[in-house]
Amino acid sequence: MVLLSFDTEEFDVPREHGVDLTVEESMEVSVCGTNRILDCLKENGVKATFFCTGNFALHAPQVMERIMAEGHEVACHGVDHWKPQASDVEESKNIIERVTKRAANGYRQPRMFPVSDAEIARMGYKYNSSLNPAFIPGRYMHLTAPRTYFMRGGVMQIPASVTPWLRFPLFWLSLHNLPECIYHWMVRRVLKHDGYFVTYFHPWEFYALDEHPEYKMPFIIRNHCGEQLTARLDRLIKMLKEKGEPFLTFTEFVNIKSAQL
Repeated sequence: MVLLSFDTEEFDVPREHGVDLTVEESMEVSVCGTNRILDCLKENGVKATFFCTGNFALHAPQVMERIMAEGHEVACHGVDHWKPQASDVEESKNIIERVTKRAANGYRQPRMFPVSDAEIARMGYKYNSSLNPAFIPGRYMHLTAPRTYFMRGGVMQIPASVTPWLRFPLFWLSLHNLPECIYHWMVRRVLKHDGYFVTYFHPWEFYALDEHPEYKMPFIIRNHCGEQLTARLDRLIKMLKEKGEPFLTFTEFVNIKSAQL
């Protein structure tokens, strides 16, 4: 089982490097990237889960409509990606459900930082996917956290996939920078070991960031971005489909696993 997800947010990475963007500029990048992702998913006939910020949902209604019309799940990803607030757990759910007119079952904290379990449970979320159980200096120190899904406070926790050994992360930066044959091999090993695979990307990765030096993006992000990353995502999906792996939304996964508990 493959749980493909996208943290669908306003493009704020340049702020980490002292570059400020207008809302219009940041949304233009993310809208372009989201449409490229949707084109790829549609061509391959697979479903995914889009964790959307309140800002994105409010500024890109047409893209939100397309996400839903093409059978994907919409979950919550805070409100303002740059300035997470404790109130986001509630406010983002209110925004997403108002925009989509559907229940938002899941939450992922911006940058996969910690979030209040009590608030997640209080707001009735079925799952929380805010954990990357890897060791990445300066970002994640989670070597003792569970690698695979688990229950906490009545809510299913769905970490991003890491390798069984050394907990090497198989998230977005890995597909950017590893040789594809190695990345594909590690994904297959996780599938064999865990029975499922969870990964995530961002729409702005599918934009031609290398053509915009003014964004001051690090090489590891610019490497194989835009159309090159779209092609890499396409080949990853095709490889997994050839192996007979089904693509599920997070809610579908929760329903299956909950029935087995």
